[in-house]
Amino acid sequence: MAVQLDDAADKAAPRTGKGDAPPAGRGGRGAGSSGTPTAPAGRTASAPAGRAASAPARRTPYLLLLPALLATAVFLGWPMVRNLLLSFQNLNMKELIQHLTDWRGTGNYQEVLGSEQFWRVTSRTVVFTAVNVVLIMVLGVLIGLLLARLGTTVRLVLSAALVLAWAMPVIAATTVFQWLFDSRYGVVNWVLDRLGWHSMAHYDWVGSQLSTFFVITVLIVWQSLPFVALNLYAATTTIPKGLYEAARMDGAGTWKVFTSVTFPFLKPFFLATTFLEIIWVFKAFPQIFAINQGGPDRLTETLPIYAFTEGVGNLHFGMGAAISLLTIVVLLAMTAYYLRLTFKQEQQEENGL
Repeated sequence: MAVQLDDAADKAAPRTGKGDAPPAGRGGRGAGSSGTPTAPAGRTASAPAGRAASAPARRTPYLLLLPALLATAVFLGWPMVRNLLLSFQNLNMKELIQHLTDWRGTGNYQEVLGSEQFWRVTSRTVVFTAVNVVLIMVLGVLIGLLLARLGTTVRLVLSAALVLAWAMPVIAATTVFQWLFDSRYGVVNWVLDRLGWHSMAHYDWVGSQLSTFFVITVLIVWQSLPFVALNLYAATTTIPKGLYEAARMDGAGTWKVFTSVTFPFLKPFFLATTFLEIIWVFKAFPQIFAINQGGPDRLTETLPIYAFTEGVGNLHFGMGAAISLLTIVVLLAMTAYYLRLTFKQEQQEENGL
């Protein structure tokens, strides 16, 4: 009976020595016959099982990403490769009809980069993007902060209006703005005429460069505000209210509270949102093309419109492909700058911690 109790105790509790060392045998030595201590049986059995179990766990994230990677390769990667090959060809209507492949090397890129039109369009695109992004971020932040201060009912009404503006299709919104700024039947001209600006009664908003850009800017800002405002309001709900109370107890005003509490706490949000808005405005195509197709006299062309006009409009498909790839290079440069800012901020947070 005593032998059975000893065996049961040995099975129930691990037999370890001091510091988890293997227990000495009855003769004061390990279980091995040569006197060398042997590892516990439980450890030798669990190690292969752990390695076997961890291998599928390591493969699981890659298996989950595989469908998205395949879809990206098919719908984005392959068109990019085709566009790259096309940019090295002299492909006009003749080559397209006769199925000819006329390789031009880097001739398309040399012609584009040596053209004054390309650099004018590039600088125009950068200025247009900067103006729109500044307006979007400033107005979006103000509306987001306003949402945080409004009552529940008014906040719901304003949020619903923002969601409806955000959900409206781009072409539908552009058509509405075309009617609003129409020279003969537009509501904007009618209102300005009623307010005393009689010279605006039949004003052609798409007849000059600045007025056309004004209409496009109003349209793009109106479409982008809901994204910034609603996301900022959602982000402000994560800030502890105690920080605001402490700042107000120290005598901080509205601007000081924003710069000392809200902005530092939401700095990652501002960086990410600004970066997304830069990309969205930079590659804006349907609004500009539908308003006046880059006119008048191609004075409102941005890089996407310029690539489409040269490639499809003038039937210089190789030239259009080269311009589109150069546009992507500019976007990649801005992406690299954003990533550098993000990594720098993470390092500063780690050093601060």
